[in-house]
Amino acid sequence: MSAPLLTGAAEGVPAPAGRSPWRLAGGRLRRDPAALAGLAIIALFVLLALAAPLLTALSGHGPNEFHPEKIDKALAGAPRGAFGGIDGDFWLGVEPGTGRDVFSRVVYGARISLLISVAATCVATAAGTALGLTAGFAGGRVDAAISRVMDLVLSFPQLIFMIALVSVLPEGNRTLELVFVMGFFGWPYIGRIVRGQTLSLRHREFVEAARATGMPRHRIVFREVMPNLLAPVLVYATLTIPVNIGTEAALSFLGIGVRPPDASWGQMMAKAIDWYQVDPTFFVVPGVCLLLTVLAFTLLGDAFRDALDPRGAGR
Repeated sequence: MSAPLLTGAAEGVPAPAGRSPWRLAGGRLRRDPAALAGLAIIALFVLLALAAPLLTALSGHGPNEFHPEKIDKALAGAPRGAFGGIDGDFWLGVEPGTGRDVFSRVVYGARISLLISVAATCVATAAGTALGLTAGFAGGRVDAAISRVMDLVLSFPQLIFMIALVSVLPEGNRTLELVFVMGFFGWPYIGRIVRGQTLSLRHREFVEAARATGMPRHRIVFREVMPNLLAPVLVYATLTIPVNIGTEAALSFLGIGVRPPDASWGQMMAKAIDWYQVDPTFFVVPGVCLLLTVLAFTLLGDAFRDALDPRGAGR
């Protein structure tokens, strides 16, 4: 009964006989150099994050081990040696003032940044999809109530209210708090997309045919409507991850995100502000990691969108 899965963000494009839209999209992605480059960079950072304990064991330096012999106290704690103290033992140098290994903190920072951004995206996507689908399919007062809640949340300046909300939360698991705060402010965006798509789909022929056969509403939603929402939801989620990476870095940069001794790229860049003229390496390393990760997810998200909606790729 269900119609072919949508290959575009707004309307379906039938796949050739014997070829599913997802297989066609996969073929387009494999031929897209930008998608492959983005995927390779993401895979590298995911591998670094997963292997952080092993990598720090190989380097011989934990993320919170201090090495006073690597800094010059006569120069207010500047690293000894060129390029921030890079040598055979400290692959990316050391942190000014403390002598902590930058490589260890970078790989643990990758773990924190990816965990928070992906988890917050999952929370926002799940909540937005559920509420947007409910609003679009139910209509009437339910739609009006959920839409007004979306408008209310969207009216808040996000970063300012994230700062305020995170600041007043009790001390606890800061990673979990950031996930839910970022997810709370992010769900209305996907909610609006899903609601609009559902409003279009609920009057399509295959949905009307399912109603005519007496299929219960919940089965219509899960069997007929949801499969056709998968493409735009996945595209949105992929493009939201880099936004959340930047948000987490900004909150940590401002001192209200990830707290020491946990490592975060934004936290490292905040500390580097006082040292960038003396030790630019300490500023460049987390900055480049942040830039590459955000760029990679953005490239992959754009390629994913074009692969699922080839008609809109040239627009």
